[in-house]
Amino acid sequence: MVTPVHSADSVRHTDRMWDATGSLRTAIDGLEFLEQLGHGTLPLDAFRFYIEQDRLYLAGYTKALAILASRAPDATTAAFWATSAASAVDEASLHEQLLSGSALPPSDARVEHSPTCLGYTSYLIATAATEPYPVAAAAILPCFWIYADVAARLAGAAQDVLARDPEHPYARWVSTYDSDEFRDIVSAARTLVDEAADGATEAQREAMVDAFVIATRYELSFWDTALHPMPWSHSRSAVAP
Repeated sequence: MVTPVHSADSVRHTDRMWDATGSLRTAIDGLEFLEQLGHGTLPLDAFRFYIEQDRLYLAGYTKALAILASRAPDATTAAFWATSAASAVDEASLHEQLLSGSALPPSDARVEHSPTCLGYTSYLIATAATEPYPVAAAAILPCFWIYADVAARLAGAAQDVLARDPEHPYARWVSTYDSDEFRDIVSAARTLVDEAADGATEAQREAMVDAFVIATRYELSFWDTALHPMPWSHSRSAVAP
């Protein structure tokens, strides 16, 4: 039996999810990668690796969003997730411009998914395709919400970097996510996840929290391994034909 519990006077379902990731978000706050990113001191090769992996991630994230849109409970909700999928495609094209420009060191190395990137995208796509819609929506949310949270905290340092170098790619990255437009998108995504939880069973609500936590773990690992890569145990070139 579905028992809606969300109301204007109660704790939001998404607040429960956020609270469940407190220790993970503290770890994210302390990441060397993000500190260096905000201050513009991150090594260029580490930022290039991050952008390469994020481009691959966005391709998978777009698929997960498209699947989620196809399973949405109404047309308005479907339109939001579908529009978000289209925005992820646009974001990936901006990554391509950055990688092909002169801001980052050139590289002709073959780019493949890191273990974290492949794990994260595979998890999101599988969850979007096989779990109940509320659980799938909860798994999608951390990418929206945590990016906005991180960018808001890095914004001050990024503005100092932009004042010194208006074209600095790191500061421009932070500015993209620390915007009223992106915060509005995050707010809308939270509302949709809250609405999904309102119509979910209690077991599904617990699964929503679990999915949010798992996706947040991947967010932490994704950023951390950009500066401290965890390569595959055997490289592609080491595998026998």
